[in-house]
Amino acid sequence: MVPPADIAVSLVSFAACGDALLAIRREVFVAEQGVPEAIEIDGVDGRCVHVLASQGDLPVGTGRMQADGHIGRIAVRKPFRGLGVGTRMVRALIAEARRRGLASVYLGSQIHAQGFYEELGFVAYGEAFMEAGIPHIMMRLALV
Repeated sequence: MVPPADIAVSLVSFAACGDALLAIRREVFVAEQGVPEAIEIDGVDGRCVHVLASQGDLPVGTGRMQADGHIGRIAVRKPFRGLGVGTRMVRALIAEARRRGLASVYLGSQIHAQGFYEELGFVAYGEAFMEAGIPHIMMRLALV
């Protein structure tokens, strides 16, 4: 699926776009999925590179990557799901990881999203685990 052409995906800093990034994450993770805000807002954001998908002035999706290649907090607002926005955001983070010379990226996928990441080349490893009351599996993508 190709996302609408008017949705832009950009790498951003938390300092510049934190309010928009957190608004999406609160909507998706806290309100929809019941993740406690104390878990979602973990104090790591200032040390991450973030991706922001927007339709004009409307923020519609976000994600982040830590310096060690840990991708996380991939969230797309409900009306924009299934349009390829998440794929474009993860690909932008993968491209940034390559630009930084990382050998791989990894993430903890919610089990229901495992197929999404497999389509991007990620491979599951280890045992399933619970995080914030949601089943997850670790996944990795080699870049070299």
